[in-house]
Amino acid sequence: MAEVIALIDYGAGNLHSVHNALKVVGEAVGANVSVTADPQVVRAADRIVLPGVGSFKACAEGLLAIDGMVEAMTERVHVGGAPFLGICVGMQLLATRGLEHGSTAGLDWISGEIRLIEPSDPAIKVPHMGWNDVALMPHAKDHAVVEDGEAYFLHSYHFSASNPKDVAAMTDHGEGLVAAVARDNILGVQFHPEKSQAYGLATLTRFLEWKV
Repeated sequence: MAEVIALIDYGAGNLHSVHNALKVVGEAVGANVSVTADPQVVRAADRIVLPGVGSFKACAEGLLAIDGMVEAMTERVHVGGAPFLGICVGMQLLATRGLEHGSTAGLDWISGEIRLIEPSDPAIKVPHMGWNDVALMPHAKDHAVVEDGEAYFLHSYHFSASNPKDVAAMTDHGEGLVAAVARDNILGVQFHPEKSQAYGLATLTRFLEWKV
């Protein structure tokens, strides 16, 4: 029976592009993508993907506005062990809190804060936008999903993780910025795999094949 990937619909701006990319790789590995705002679908899913663009505050409020969704995600991921992928702000929502437009609580699945990118060199532009390297951390060299490569980024805030072991990959934009976080069956990527051409599709394929 084909696996079901729950792509959570909470009004995120990159939902459709992520859906299209997941459909392409899903067909290749025999998985079905379900765009859903139904907590019961999430509870029954084999894998969960949380997209996200825009402000941390707006995304957090949008997710919380769906009655029972955070509880369903938590149950399926932390109790059921389903592989989870957060993309861009979907990755940032894994943090303890975001500091965009004040302090807003995150899921607190991976301890840390989402802070404004403040490069010491004024020539470095914010937002961090365009293609950049993804470099795995030494302790994550055997990660089953993220690999060294080049991906597309678009963000003004970055994940400052409390525990360096939760950082799976870094990129550089005037300073080191977190490109991916990972713990157990939870993965978040700051870059946009749906905009990262062959590298992005390969990343999504590995996520769908990931055995935790």
